[in-house]
Amino acid sequence: MSALKDRLIKRIKSEGPMSVAEYMTLCLLDPVDGYYPTRDPLGSDGDFITAPEISQMFGEVIGLWCIQSWIDMGRPPSVQLIELGPGRGIMMADILRTAALDKAFERALSVTLVEASAALEAVQGQTLAATGVPVSWASDISKVPEGPSLIIGNEFLDCLPIRQFIQDDPFAGRGGWVERMVSVDGGALRFVKSPVAISDVVQDALPAAQSDARKDDLLEVCIAARQIVDQIAARLLDYPGRALFIDYGPEVTEFGDTLQALKRHEKVGVFSDPGNTDLTARVDFAALSEAATAAGLDASKAVPQREFLSKLGIEMRAVALIKGKPDAKPKIIRQLHRLMDSDEMGELFKAVCLSSPGLPAALGFKS
Repeated sequence: MSALKDRLIKRIKSEGPMSVAEYMTLCLLDPVDGYYPTRDPLGSDGDFITAPEISQMFGEVIGLWCIQSWIDMGRPPSVQLIELGPGRGIMMADILRTAALDKAFERALSVTLVEASAALEAVQGQTLAATGVPVSWASDISKVPEGPSLIIGNEFLDCLPIRQFIQDDPFAGRGGWVERMVSVDGGALRFVKSPVAISDVVQDALPAAQSDARKDDLLEVCIAARQIVDQIAARLLDYPGRALFIDYGPEVTEFGDTLQALKRHEKVGVFSDPGNTDLTARVDFAALSEAATAAGLDASKAVPQREFLSKLGIEMRAVALIKGKPDAKPKIIRQLHRLMDSDEMGELFKAVCLSSPGLPAALGFKS
């Protein structure tokens, strides 16, 4: 039994069942035994691999998106470039390499990485040391200086803690939802249903699609994502800017349990090894857009990753790389396939843009 699992069991026995969100938060962020503070989980030797780790092309075309967004914002003389959950810093390094194509944009940049892992922060510093662009770190968006902003989050939302609710009485509508909790059976962690309905405050946080639920349908709600949207809105309503999120999940709200644990690129039980496995859940892009609109932002329709990257010119970038290194053609084609194919990341992953009101449609989201 892991040290964290032992602590979780003792805590639940002492204080009672905890929410799925609390379980995820402790597993991922506990400062002593949590997943992110204690390791570098990325890459072939880690537990999962992200798009920037697959190919430089991904971050490079995101860099083009940033340049065009800055132009759409009126070319402000200074702009905060903020990345949420920046991994090893590879995507930011690729973005900054593209930023150098427009010297005025590059001069305007102030880069801040929002990171919870001390281990990854050290890696990011090494990765970005050679870019020549000063980089700062912050614990959350609110700590970043004010001003026009470009905010990027790739595979950031999927690891935010979710709460799970079960519709126990459809005839009661919002009042029929009860929370799914984490409890203990003997020496094992397990899911249980709370015996009481959720509060009015939590009912108000449910997405519009909750009204379509049938008995025993499970709905996942990410309160943390709503809080981040509110933080973004606080910036983008005062100054021009955009936030780009790329993650995996459906365009519309769906019912069902999507919480999963990953270890060495394989799915394992969510209670199998707390603190030593990555926990993620699919992103509800419809709920994210609802929250952004309610906060006063313009929200694009979520588009498949393959469509978004294609509009940013990733195929042309692949051709240019192959011309420069013909021997790398098979590798580049494999990378492009993994990012774009519908059986790989192309359809499951989506992109969505949240913007200050009044800006033109962002690159990659235009019809």
